[in-house]
Amino acid sequence: MNIHQLSVHHDERQDRLLLRLNTQDQQEFRFWLTRRMTLRLLPAIEKTAVRLESAQPGVAATDAPAQHLLTELKRDAFFKEADFATPFDNHAKQWPLGADPLLITDAHLTIKPGGALEMAFEDKSDAAQVKSCQLHLQVSLVHGMLHLIRQASEKAEWGSLGIPAIATEASPVSTSEPPRYAH
Repeated sequence: MNIHQLSVHHDERQDRLLLRLNTQDQQEFRFWLTRRMTLRLLPAIEKTAVRLESAQPGVAATDAPAQHLLTELKRDAFFKEADFATPFDNHAKQWPLGADPLLITDAHLTIKPGGALEMAFEDKSDAAQVKSCQLHLQVSLVHGMLHLIRQASEKAEWGSLGIPAIATEASPVSTSEPPRYAH
């Protein structure tokens, strides 16, 4: 799946964030993020972004302060190039997960050898029919997703969610056993 655009919007009626992404072949994927899931997921994604940036070829940032500084620099460089002004393209022709958003009840993060983040989202709200989706995000898309989720949660007046701009602790995200976040 080649991701073309990301969008995060707060739905007041549901009091959830609607994460939408569309692909270059006009498919759209929709996910609900509750405040609770967002609170659990964002710190792990932040830590993963730090790990991804410091794992890039030719990077020698081995200690936590250097890794965080590198991540901030890379994030700032991404923001200079990113296009947050173009409206989300609502002309999808396919919804592989259906038109209704997938309620994320579990999430698994895995750093892949090529320097990408694999995010596996699951909806286990109906035990008889578990739905899931795997996203493969390059580090630039990870920065963009974090930015959009932060903006939407601020508009939702959820507060800061207790999450600093860049996670300050240096605990690594294991690539052998990805963290699981259950709703």
